[in-house]
Amino acid sequence: MRVGLISDTHGLLRPQALDFLRGSDHIIHAGDVTGPEILAPLEAIAPLTVVRGNNDRGPWARAIPETAILRLGAVAIYVIHDLKELPIDPAGEGMRVVVSGHSHKPARQERGGVLYVNPGSAGRRRFTLPISVGELLVEGDRVEVRLVTLEVD
Repeated sequence: MRVGLISDTHGLLRPQALDFLRGSDHIIHAGDVTGPEILAPLEAIAPLTVVRGNNDRGPWARAIPETAILRLGAVAIYVIHDLKELPIDPAGEGMRVVVSGHSHKPARQERGGVLYVNPGSAGRRRFTLPISVGELLVEGDRVEVRLVTLEVD
């Protein structure tokens, strides 16, 4: 199963990000969507799990949860925008993966049997950070991560 990862679009859904996400079986948006118009194109590709980021405000954002749990067979994925606000012990709760955003820095790290993944920012460039997305490849209880820097003008 291929799970597309995107975060911190900040109201800008780049065609390069959509191209990368096509073919996903599921998509996770880790917050800072900043506009409801971003969600429909993602939902048109695959089922979508989205969490609210610190910049997601207004009536449209109230229905978006701050955290989410996605279970794909043997793999449990916890989604939160800001990893510093993680309210659980992921390993203790049986999570295999934690997906977050907020920092705009793509990152992958495994600690205590939990894979922490941040796809970075797919929206407006911040400082010199790359424009990036990612994917989880889930097979049984195995998870592989790929982070991709998008070529943008």
